[in-house]
Amino acid sequence: MCYYSAQKVTHDAFLRLLAFSKDVTLFDFLDKGVISGFSDEPIAVIVPTADKANFDVVQMEWGFIPKYIINREQVQKFRTGYKDAKGKWHTGYTTQNAKAENLLLNERGDRPSIYQEAAMQRRCLVLSTGFFEWRHFYRHHKVTGLPLKTPDKYPYFVNVKDAPYFFMAAVWQPWTDQDTGEHVNTVSVVTTEANSLMAQVHNAKLRMPTILDDELAWRWMTADLSPDEIEQIARTQYPSAKMEAYTITKDFQALLDPTEPFAYADLPALELVV
Repeated sequence: MCYYSAQKVTHDAFLRLLAFSKDVTLFDFLDKGVISGFSDEPIAVIVPTADKANFDVVQMEWGFIPKYIINREQVQKFRTGYKDAKGKWHTGYTTQNAKAENLLLNERGDRPSIYQEAAMQRRCLVLSTGFFEWRHFYRHHKVTGLPLKTPDKYPYFVNVKDAPYFFMAAVWQPWTDQDTGEHVNTVSVVTTEANSLMAQVHNAKLRMPTILDDELAWRWMTADLSPDEIEQIARTQYPSAKMEAYTITKDFQALLDPTEPFAYADLPALELVV
């Protein structure tokens, strides 16, 4: 989930974000309506300085690339899957998101995950002004009255109330193509179990980004955290009452303002959450 994010921050808001003197003209990339995790467009990431006393805003490739991947050809196979010489299909991996439960150990719990070193040493934040998610709604057959097998999908824009931007926990990984020498920094947004609002919106997978308040965001980036503390912060559920979600048009990616509300007459409203 959370494969699309917004990063449209005004210069005034950005100055408040930084809280120290920087030349905001250096960061003209903070003017994106929609950034897709399936495109080659970089995403804005906040990383601590070497002394962890401050931070910088940089661009990274959205989609964590493990160190053992040798070149871009292998990156493609890793992400989309491939058929080996014997005709066996190997499923690809989407690493735009990293589950909080599997930051340190893999899903079987028997070996380190691909994110473990990054979670221990390279924690960062993805700056966002909101993200986009799809709600699945099962209509009923007109004759039998039974739910149809295939749901209709409706896009929502989700953000934090009265906040020009917010922080999503993330981990980053430097990667070098051993054939060409290309070097990029790659990033994955941490996700956690959905709160009561996101359980209604992202009702297919019941996940949401790990959104952190200012204090937790700073600790995530700069504190010397134990493995237990890393997992605890990574599993943070931002309060539903502090978030809002509303429907947008299905072609939102083509709009100048993709966050413009759009009502669907036949879609039940979300239940109010507190």
